[in-house]
Amino acid sequence: MGRMTQRLRAHRRGDREVTRIETVAVEEPLEIRVASLPERGLPAGGSPLRPPSTTVTTTMRLPGDDFDLALGHLVAEGLVGDGDDIATMMHCTDTGPDGAPTFNVVEVTLAAGVTLRRPVTARTEVATSACGVCGSASVDDLLETLPNSPSTDTAAFPLGAIHAGMAAMRERQRVFDATGGVHAAALLAPDGSVLAVREDIGRHNAVDKVLGWAAREGGLPLRGHALLVSSRAGFEIAQKAAVAGVPVLACVSAATTLSVEVADRSGLTLLGFVREPRATVYTHPERITH
Repeated sequence: MGRMTQRLRAHRRGDREVTRIETVAVEEPLEIRVASLPERGLPAGGSPLRPPSTTVTTTMRLPGDDFDLALGHLVAEGLVGDGDDIATMMHCTDTGPDGAPTFNVVEVTLAAGVTLRRPVTARTEVATSACGVCGSASVDDLLETLPNSPSTDTAAFPLGAIHAGMAAMRERQRVFDATGGVHAAALLAPDGSVLAVREDIGRHNAVDKVLGWAAREGGLPLRGHALLVSSRAGFEIAQKAAVAGVPVLACVSAATTLSVEVADRSGLTLLGFVREPRATVYTHPERITH
């Protein structure tokens, strides 16, 4: 699996000591930079000069699907609306101590005339894999700027379709199978088919990768869809789902108070403890049928 895993020597202790090779998930930083083109774009034939860029965030992630992660983060942060706001995405030519490319910097160039929809929030330079979206100071702030509220979405999913989607997501978690150390997110279509599955060491990064994929495919807002996540439902996960206009968010583990508040007030159906044959529906249960 390329840069996603490494094989390391480790010692197991217990009844007896065993030295063995373990497969471990790779964790590396990804810096996301954004540059703006002039309103009229580049002159004919382009320009050798690249526009200056601003660092939006640096997050610890599982390498792979970096463009999806970058675009999904910008969408979830409310910095861009969808994939049409983007002209290009590219890995910068950064190198490690050995001189080899690291592919740990993605530069996003906005489409001509497009600017970020709000200033980049001041925050700690490096976000950990558990940090999530730290830019929203409160649920009120989120709801005031919510671009695609799911409150009017009439989508409905049988509980069996949610369980089947979770099982299909689990079957496609290749890095988790090898390491046991990553989360996953998946997008469930209105007909119950799984459209995309992404893995990452951070649950919020896995969600961003799915949202970025949907943005590149022109699928935002995600009306009629369900977002599945192999983790608990925290504020940042519910926030991302609400921003993307997803009407149903289903998580393997428990919900937090803020995630329930976000879901309730934004019109999002939130499920936790989704483990066949049961699930706990915290908000707007009318969308989950038998």
